[in-house]
Amino acid sequence: MSSAAARVFNGCRALLAPAKASAAAASKTKPTTTKKPRAKSPAKPRTPRSPGTSKPTGIVKVIPVSPALANFLGASEASRADAVRQIWSYIKAHNLQNPQNKREIICDEKLKAIFDGKNAVGFLEIGKLLSPHFVKTA
Repeated sequence: MSSAAARVFNGCRALLAPAKASAAAASKTKPTTTKKPRAKSPAKPRTPRSPGTSKPTGIVKVIPVSPALANFLGASEASRADAVRQIWSYIKAHNLQNPQNKREIICDEKLKAIFDGKNAVGFLEIGKLLSPHFVKTA
């Protein structure tokens, strides 16, 4: 036994003692028990859903929009996802992104009507600026 090991373990005999060979031999001679596979519970029958029966919720739910947004979109009702998609297609079609900073959108007159008259908005602001245009329904 080295003195370094004695210093690390502070002379604890249980930690410094060599492993017993009989413990390893005893574990080999233990009878092994085989586990029986569990019986699976029968699966619950699922009620099949026909496609399109669930109502859309969240950002895909179609709700009434403000007159300014309705004028831009051409519809009195829209989902948030559809409104953002159409705004981005308008921005791309009219090349309204700042060439030096693609995260900034330069607003023309049509976008200023939606975005509170701002000359430029960040792309992360679009969702926040669209929020008041969606009419809350009970």
